[in-house]
Amino acid sequence: MSSDRPAGEAASPTTGDPAPREDATAPAPAPDHPEAPADPAPATAPRGQAERPGEPEADEATVDPGTTADQHPAPPAEAAREAEPTSGADEPPREAEPTSEADTQPREARETGPEAEPAAEATGGARVAAPSAGEAAAGGSTGGGKRSAAAEALAAAVRAVERGEADAASFFTSARGRSTAARPGGARPASPGHATPTPGDPQAATPHAAGPPGPAGGAPTAPLGGAGSGGAPAPEPAPTATAGAPAAAGHGAGPSGVGSPAGGAGGARVSSAGGPAELDEIRQVLAAGGAPPHLAEQVVRALGEGAGPVLRDDPWQLLAVPGVRPEQADGFARALLGPDCGPGDERRSRALVPWLLERAALEGHTARESATLRDALAQHAVPDPDEALRDAVAEGVVLVFQDALETPGAAPAAEDDEAEQPVRVLLGLDRYALAEESLADGLARVINTFELDAAADSAPGARPEPDAAPESDAARESGAEPEAEAAGPAPDWEALADAAPSPSAAELVRAAAGHGLVTHSGGESARAEAVALVAAAHARGLRAYAAAHTDDGRRRLGAALADSGLPAALAVTVAGLLAGAEGPGRDADGAFRLDLLAVLDAPQLDVEAAAALVESLPDGVRLVLSGDPGVLWSAGAGRVFADVVAARACPQVVSRTPDPGPIGELVSGIGIGELSQVEAPGKEVVIVPVRDAGDAVHRTVQLVADSVPRAIGVPVPDIQVITVGHGGAVGTRALNAALKERLNPGPGRFGGFDPGDRVAYAVAPGRTVTGTVTAAEPDGLRLDCGGEEVLVPRARVADALRPGWAVTAHQAAGRRWPATVVVLPGDAGPLLTRAWVYTAFSRGERHLSVVHGAGPALPHAVAEVPAAERTTRLRALLRAQNATA
Repeated sequence: MSSDRPAGEAASPTTGDPAPREDATAPAPAPDHPEAPADPAPATAPRGQAERPGEPEADEATVDPGTTADQHPAPPAEAAREAEPTSGADEPPREAEPTSEADTQPREARETGPEAEPAAEATGGARVAAPSAGEAAAGGSTGGGKRSAAAEALAAAVRAVERGEADAASFFTSARGRSTAARPGGARPASPGHATPTPGDPQAATPHAAGPPGPAGGAPTAPLGGAGSGGAPAPEPAPTATAGAPAAAGHGAGPSGVGSPAGGAGGARVSSAGGPAELDEIRQVLAAGGAPPHLAEQVVRALGEGAGPVLRDDPWQLLAVPGVRPEQADGFARALLGPDCGPGDERRSRALVPWLLERAALEGHTARESATLRDALAQHAVPDPDEALRDAVAEGVVLVFQDALETPGAAPAAEDDEAEQPVRVLLGLDRYALAEESLADGLARVINTFELDAAADSAPGARPEPDAAPESDAARESGAEPEAEAAGPAPDWEALADAAPSPSAAELVRAAAGHGLVTHSGGESARAEAVALVAAAHARGLRAYAAAHTDDGRRRLGAALADSGLPAALAVTVAGLLAGAEGPGRDADGAFRLDLLAVLDAPQLDVEAAAALVESLPDGVRLVLSGDPGVLWSAGAGRVFADVVAARACPQVVSRTPDPGPIGELVSGIGIGELSQVEAPGKEVVIVPVRDAGDAVHRTVQLVADSVPRAIGVPVPDIQVITVGHGGAVGTRALNAALKERLNPGPGRFGGFDPGDRVAYAVAPGRTVTGTVTAAEPDGLRLDCGGEEVLVPRARVADALRPGWAVTAHQAAGRRWPATVVVLPGDAGPLLTRAWVYTAFSRGERHLSVVHGAGPALPHAVAEVPAAERTTRLRALLRAQNATA
């Protein structure tokens, strides 16, 4: 690994520049190392904003947990003027991130009111009697109180699912109170868990992130005054899709899923804008509370019809609007209610509990322990957090669950064991609870309906498919023609495994041959093993596809399939597959017309996308979840791949194929917590020490604009900068400004952009594509994204488009470039984890430069800072199913 000297001269990996040392050094030389700066001065700028999986590009205003309704915080409008306009979320949320139509009813109809017993389950570690699914969905009550009509309707819908008359995805596709039609014979609805997109529609439905303060569907997290400068109203978001429904990429629309992120309040409640009279009423309420009147449409989308009276009676419902913070809602409530409001108002706590859970979802949690929520409520000056949680459960605001605690080394308890097993009490939003339960049930169906029958899959089209739907437009146009009848007997699985290109590929083929669900772990080289499996399945006559997380991943996967003699169109993205823009289409029951699906980049699957995907699989399918366990987890809530692996619900194949070259060797060591020295004779890895933030920006620009193209031969468009966050002196904003000034100076004539600018386009929460602005048109900006033309609608430019010379590691996950420059400023230490370093360092194919000012924080993060844990229920649900199987 090459290292530049820290002083004076410009850093460069070229042999003609001030001579870098040829000997390999570790990425973080010790302070007494001869090439290490004696004592690198910390950056003088404030620490860069940490990127967050659910809200990677949202500037989050500082919130004082002690601010209460009676401590006179700034009114919402004033807080809006003081806050810096924020940028749109790139990932999201998670993400990334899908909305339930089950929450489109007015607020008063949604608030179920079972009189739950004073719930010790919501307030402490005491063991509780677990409510049935129907009781939990109706408000978590097992008491005898009378429930509202909405609660009864929801409970009836849950019971229909339990009886097999409906599938769990109906919670995402049916509004509350709407009757759920029984499915004859358990048939799926025509479009399970997704909205059918209109090809080419730029407003195609898109999943979006969970709740405040993150934006819905990539819109910027705005102060209460609204997005953008001057408090101008944000453009109205597009209609929202159901859970797991990605944006549709119509014909010529560019990368799969390129569409408009949806609006709404964090994916929980969505309604069309009210009429003029209703909006006028809401504006009057907002003005009376000191909030900007142009928030009226967002309030309607968040709270539904009748939002004006609801907001007047319960001002804290303003927290359902994306970007509103508790102190702003407190000021709004004080202006409306006067001295009658205070920190102990039960309306305040009922709004705070789901707000905290939405915030937790942005960090990847699908549920939170009751003790954690109690602490958070106390930080927001709620005087009795225990009573607040009991009230939230009784009112149906949140659901309560209990998960068995695992004791390391303890044997599993027998079914007839009467000893009480310790449990943890979790609270969650129904959106994520139902997604995890649907996913667990779907995976169990995949496992249980698989039949090892050589005759059933020995020839193309052998599986009966009555009333099959026509092939999708994407499949017809892609060149993936239906397979012809086999000329002779198909080779058996053992022969195909023997012919696999590597021992790990052979093991994967054998595992998939005999099981409906398989997990496959490995680095970049392991992707070839999934390709070999798809090729083997095609040799057997099966309809097999491979799905990646990003369009870049799809293109690389398609090239590998083409090298194996298969159509590149067999490579799809998960988003494109769900939207119907890619892949084989669906049959009459709404299931994908395929026999085997290998999902690469599986760690990037959030729980809602995974639930929609699995629900769309036909019975008897083979599903392979493949990915690198060392990378960052999904931008959306959940940790699907890690939970399935930990549950040991299926065979697990671990690749033994190492990633090649110095970068592969370096990254492999990081994966096991070691930051090793590697030999880099071709300057594949170069370390550039820096002293401060200004030096880091200068060296980064020099590497991209001059050194790497000249010494390594990688052109500027193929070099990607990766840094720890968006804010600060060495965040994406500062680096992008410096890189634009050097590489493509211009006034930003078109929405802040010029032709030739590198951009990052937030297609949907959790999915970002990078490209280059090619032209400006009356309808928007036209981009070149990896050779595919994309038109960003004019109304979305401000919300969804950001300069893209520098991105975060979450934005870079699932993509690779010929060369990368990873920037680690002096204040990056608290933000670094092993998964972050692993993801950032593994994005370069030929070359990696590390602009290194973090000192010993880098080896410390690799050795001792694993990824932050996420609280989820999927692993416990899968293990419970295994125990009863």
